[in-house]
Amino acid sequence: MQITIFGTGYVGLVTGACLAEVGHQVMCMDVDQKKIDGLRKGVIPIYEPGLEPIVTHNHDAGRLRFTTDVSEAVAFGDLQFIAVGTPPDEDGSADMQYVLAVAASIGEHMDGYKVIIDKSTVPVGTADRVAEAVRGQLSTRGKSLDFDVVSNPEFLKEGAAVNDFMKPDRIIIGTDSDRPMELLKELYYPFNRSHDRVIFMDVRSAELTKYAANAMLATKISFMNEMANLSERLGADIEHVRRGIGSDPRIGYHFIYPGCGYGGSCFPKDVKALSRTAKEYGYQARVLDAVEAVNESQKEVLFDKISHHLKGELKGITVALWGLSFKPNTDDMRESSSRVLMEKLWAAGARVQAFDPEAMEETQRLYPDRSELSLCGTKEQALKGADILVICTEWKEFRSPDFAQIAASLTVPVIFDGRNLYDEDVLSRHGLSYYAIGRGQNQFR
Repeated sequence: MQITIFGTGYVGLVTGACLAEVGHQVMCMDVDQKKIDGLRKGVIPIYEPGLEPIVTHNHDAGRLRFTTDVSEAVAFGDLQFIAVGTPPDEDGSADMQYVLAVAASIGEHMDGYKVIIDKSTVPVGTADRVAEAVRGQLSTRGKSLDFDVVSNPEFLKEGAAVNDFMKPDRIIIGTDSDRPMELLKELYYPFNRSHDRVIFMDVRSAELTKYAANAMLATKISFMNEMANLSERLGADIEHVRRGIGSDPRIGYHFIYPGCGYGGSCFPKDVKALSRTAKEYGYQARVLDAVEAVNESQKEVLFDKISHHLKGELKGITVALWGLSFKPNTDDMRESSSRVLMEKLWAAGARVQAFDPEAMEETQRLYPDRSELSLCGTKEQALKGADILVICTEWKEFRSPDFAQIAASLTVPVIFDGRNLYDEDVLSRHGLSYYAIGRGQNQFR
């Protein structure tokens, strides 16, 4: 099949590469000429495990093309995916300008039947707005052409997006018309050989399914962080509690790990956008508002623990920081807990020596002129001359470090662990004090 994808970010590029991998002909369109030039040369603009080889392979094989020409892109595909960003607006709602701009472009250039597929995470009712934008352009041109708008939300985890696309748990397709069904069945047939993963529903239900899924996962995280904070005050260990409740199959172990707050491009944005949508329809989504409030507060927990341990004397201290991305296996720092921590540390007069396996360039881009920030080539280099160690991201290489070296490097032998990676007894044998999340520390009792 011939497929056009507008947008070459996480969703668009992964979608395009994976569809080409199973044999479809794909053209990815983006307005960023530099990005497109790079992709044609094999330069991948994001870090995503497994993505680079399939982009390179399929581009070399001629199944994956890149362009900045809108008319070429619209002419190429019978299926037109919209996979551009929907960043949060000032009021928390999703900014739809890029989605609607693509819809208008399709209406401006199409010359026959198209299936327009909303792949971006968009508010309920977006398909109607996309259809209106297309019809508006067709009317301006004096054309009467058939098209359908379908909702096909993505469920890709950053750091595992390629595997998620190739081996999906489900493929949600929202359509109010029979005509696109057969085309989308054919499109996704290669991903359905063991069993049918496609779930058809109406458009609005599909649009809400994506938001509901992310809101549910964010709710589990905020709930566990709430229990972790309560555990500290009660003298309980949240890790014991986690195993106790996770053994209940109705709850399970997924997304019940306490930490220093969730981040990324999805959960924060989508919880806010869904809450905003609820308000637009006269409903206050109190659970969603609480999920967001707990998460924003949780991002300050590490700073509070550091300040408590150092009795508020943070001016002039040097903090070794391991982990900058919002989670492992990505370089994405959007809404990352590390950013909140660093900015609070700088405001208090502290310095930061940071290391992350993948997010160093992104950190440099975000903070190009911070004299209080040193980016180090290894986690060991970040320890040199540091007073304390803080961990924000649970990269595998942080799980079993040399604790004797850490103790010898730090002038104040203490670790603040935002992801509960370590055993307090092991650290104690090396002379290290240890602050984790919800592990029964008595600073609040």
